[in-house]
Amino acid sequence: MKMSRRRSLALLSLVALALASILLFLYLKSSSDQTSTYTESRDVIARMKQLNAQWETEILKARVALSHNYDPLVSPLTEMTQLWERFDSMESNHGRNDSPAWNTSHDAYLAAIQEKTRLVEQFKSHNAVLRNSLAFLPTAEDDIQQPLTQVADGDQLQLQNIATDTYDLLLSALEFAQVTSDDKAADILVGLNKLGVNKLRLPEAFHEPIDILSNHIALILREQPIVNRLLENIEAIPVAERLDDITSLLNQDQQQADVIYQRYHFYMLVFSVLLVLVLVYLAIRLMRSFTEISRVNKALQTANDDLELRVEERTRELKDTQSELLDTARQAGMAEIATNVLHNVGNVLNSVNISADLVTRKLRSSKALGLGKAMQLINEHPTDLGSFLSEDAKGKMLPGYLNQLVDAIALEQQGMTDELAQLTKSVDHIKDIVATQQSYAGANSLMEPVHISELLEDALRMNSGALTRHHVTVVKEYSEVPRVMGDKHRLLLILINLISNAKYAMSDLSDRPRQMTLGVKIVDDTILQVSVKDDGEGIPEENMTRIFAHGFTTRKEGHGFGLHSCALAAIEMNGHLTAHSDGPGKGAQFTLQIPLKTVAGDA
Repeated sequence: MKMSRRRSLALLSLVALALASILLFLYLKSSSDQTSTYTESRDVIARMKQLNAQWETEILKARVALSHNYDPLVSPLTEMTQLWERFDSMESNHGRNDSPAWNTSHDAYLAAIQEKTRLVEQFKSHNAVLRNSLAFLPTAEDDIQQPLTQVADGDQLQLQNIATDTYDLLLSALEFAQVTSDDKAADILVGLNKLGVNKLRLPEAFHEPIDILSNHIALILREQPIVNRLLENIEAIPVAERLDDITSLLNQDQQQADVIYQRYHFYMLVFSVLLVLVLVYLAIRLMRSFTEISRVNKALQTANDDLELRVEERTRELKDTQSELLDTARQAGMAEIATNVLHNVGNVLNSVNISADLVTRKLRSSKALGLGKAMQLINEHPTDLGSFLSEDAKGKMLPGYLNQLVDAIALEQQGMTDELAQLTKSVDHIKDIVATQQSYAGANSLMEPVHISELLEDALRMNSGALTRHHVTVVKEYSEVPRVMGDKHRLLLILINLISNAKYAMSDLSDRPRQMTLGVKIVDDTILQVSVKDDGEGIPEENMTRIFAHGFTTRKEGHGFGLHSCALAAIEMNGHLTAHSDGPGKGAQFTLQIPLKTVAGDA
C-alpha cells in the first residue's frame, strides 16, 4: 500500500514538474518585445515621412527664392539616411529582412531616395544659376535705363521707346519665371530681337549692358523650363509611397505576431488550470491522509483507555497484560510519530492553501478575459478594420487597450508563476517532512551545507499568511554566520514550529504592537544559536518544566505535539532547545543551540 502511494505521489510530482516546465516554456515564448519593436519601427518610418515632406517644402522654397541657403536641402536627407540605417538595423535583428517582400520594399525605397537625391542635386545646380540671373535683371536694366536719360542728342521719342521695350522685356522675363509658358517664351524672344535691333541704333557704350541683359534673359529662358521639369520629376518620385508600403508590411507582420502571442497565452491559461488541478488533487490526497491518521489516532486512544480499564480489572493477569502493554506501547510510539507528521504537515499546509487560493483567485479575475472583448470588436468589423481602428472612437482606443492588456497579463502570469513556485516548494517540504519522520526509527540524519538565515526566511514565508493576518512585525537580528553542516529539514521543522507558536502567543494582544524577534549568532566559536522571541502572553513558572512534554499545551485547539517534536529533533542533532519567560504577559524566548560545524572553505 505504501509503495503504491509513493508511486502515485512520484507520478503526480512528475506531472506537476512537466506542467510547470511547459508553463515556463510558454511564458518565455510569449514574453517577447515584438510590440515595442513594431511601434518603434513605425515611429522611425513616420519621422522619415515627415522629413521627406520637409525636404520637398524646402525645395519649393528654393524654387520661389524664399531661401537662398541650400543647407535645408541637405539636412533632411542626412537625417533620413541615419533613420534608415537605424530602421534597417532593427529589422535585421528581428530577421524580417529575409522576406522577399521586405527585400522588394527596401530596394524600392533605396532606388527612390537615390533617384530623388540625384534630381535634387541637379535642381540645386540649375536653380542657383536661374536665381542669380533673376536677381541680376533689375541691376542690368538699370545699367541701360540710367544712361538713356543722359543722352543729349538723338530722337528722344525713340530713346523713350527703347527704354520702354527694355523695361517690358524685364517684366516679361520675371513673369516667365513665375508662370512658364510657350507664349511667354515667344514674347521674350521677340523682345530680345527688338532689343538687338535697337542696340544698333544706340552709341557703342550701350552695347555691353544690352548684351549682358540679353544673356541673362536668354539664360532664364533656358533654365526655367529645366528647373520646372526637375521639380515635376522630384514630386513624382514615390518616396512616401515606398515608406507606406513598408509600414503596411510592418502592420501585417505585427498582426501575425499578435495571433501567435495570443495563442501562447491561451496555452498558458490551459496548462495553468491543469497544474492547479493537479495541486488541488494532491492537497485532497493529503487531507485524506490527515483524516486517516486522525482515525487511527482516535482508535489508538480508545484502545489505550480500554487497556487502562483492563489493567485495573485484571491485575491478577499480569503476565498476559504485560504482553498486551508491550504491543500497545509500540502502537503508541507509531501514533506519536504519526501525530508529529500531521502537526508539521499542517503548518506547511497553511502555506499551500494560501498559495493555491491566490492562484485560483488570480485565474478567476484574469485580465485575459479582456482579449475576448477586444476580439469581439475586431470581428464586428472584418471588412473595414483599418477605418475602424483609425476613425472610430472605440477603434482608436483598441491598440492602446491591447498594449495595456499585454502588460497586465504578463504581470499576472509572473505573479502566478511565483505563487506556483512557492506552492511547489511547500509541497516538496511536506514530502521531506514525511520522509524525515519515517527515518526517526534509527536512520542517520542527512547532513548538508545550509545557510541558517535562508532557512529562517523559508520558515517565515511558510508562516507569512498567518503573520500578516495577525499583524505581526518581524525584527531580524542576524549576525554574520558562515554555512554550517546540519540537518536542513529538522532545522526547518523546529523554526516553523517556533515561529508559529510565537505568533499564537501574541494572538490576544491588543494594548501593544505584536513584535517577533529572530536572532542568529555564534556562541564561544563552537555553538550555533538561533532564538525566537515574542512579546506575547508569556509562560507561568509552573509550566516551564512541562513546556516540552508530549501532549502538553495551553491552547484550546492545541495538541502538544509541536514543541515536543522540536525538542526531540534538537536532541537528535546533538543540541538542545530551551525556553525562557519572565512570567505571564512578559513574552517568551525559545533558544536552539547545536554544535557549530562549518563547511570547509567557508570558515
